[in-house]
This record gives sequence, C-alpha cells and structure tokens, in this order.
Amino acid sequence: MIEPSPAAQLIEAFINTVDLEDGQDDVATPTELARWLADHHLAGDPPHLTAGQQRAFLDLRAGFREALDPDSPVSPHHLAAADAILAEVPLLATLKQPLVPSSAQTPAQTAMAQLAIAWTTLVLTGQIHRLKRCAEHTCRGAFWDSSKNHSRRWCSMRLCGNRTKARRYAARQRH
Repeated sequence: MIEPSPAAQLIEAFINTVDLEDGQDDVATPTELARWLADHHLAGDPPHLTAGQQRAFLDLRAGFREALDPDSPVSPHHLAAADAILAEVPLLATLKQPLVPSSAQTPAQTAMAQLAIAWTTLVLTGQIHRLKRCAEHTCRGAFWDSSKNHSRRWCSMRLCGNRTKARRYAARQRH
C-alpha cells in the first residue's frame, strides 16, 4: 500500500474542508480559515484574514477539486479562478529548494504559497494521479487511491460506492 505524501495529505485535507453533501464548510468564515491554516502549520498563529483573502482560498479549493478528475466534466470558471490566484502567489526558486515562499509576504500569502508548493509537488512527482475526487456526485470529496492499479473510484465503498451501485440497480429495475 502506497501512503500519501505530506503534500497529498495537505491538499486532501484542504479540499475536504467542505462537505458538498451536507453543505458543512469548516472554513466558512475568515476566522475558521485562519484557525485551519494554523492547525495545519501553514501559519504560526491564526492570521487575520480579510473576506477577500478567504474568497481566494475558497476559489483555490474549488479549482483544486475540479482539477483532480480531468475525465469528468469540470468547471472552467473554477479552474480559471484558481489559476489566476496561483499566478499571484509569490514563490522563489533556489538551488537548495526548488520552490519556497518569497520572504516579504503576509501570513495569508505564505499559507497560499505552501498550498501552491504542495500542489506543484503532487503534479511534478506524478502523485496527483493517486489523489482523486469521489465519483459519487453528491460527495465529490478528495481521497488517496491506494489501489495497485489506480482504479478506486469512491472515497468509501461502504457509503459512496454503495449509493452509486444501489442507484444504478434501482434504475435497471425500473426499466
């Protein structure tokens, strides 16, 4: 079983801060987002965040979620918004480390840079193919695919996989 890297764990946790099925969002306010950033070591103390900064993090989260499953329909709006945010992230390339946050940043920019570095790490190492979006349309949560052939489709076979299969079975029975 291949374990997720710290970068994968961070991106998965960030994407899963919202539960699309029940609408619960762990970072629904700037204060909750600041606490989440501090809890995940992306900021020393919970930083003061504006509503605009929080909106940028939420747009980035939506873009990450969309980019996880290129085979299903994606929202170009979410991808474009996330790309625009990432284009503004101040990163520095050094000989010792490929990417680091540049020195003159706010705590929010540093946290955003850490998320950008984690995403870039997943893409460059090919691990992004193991981080997937649940195929159950009511869930869409992120999960790490630990299967040998990268074929896992649901975050949980007991819940999401069962729902999808039961729905398909019921549809076949109606016909």
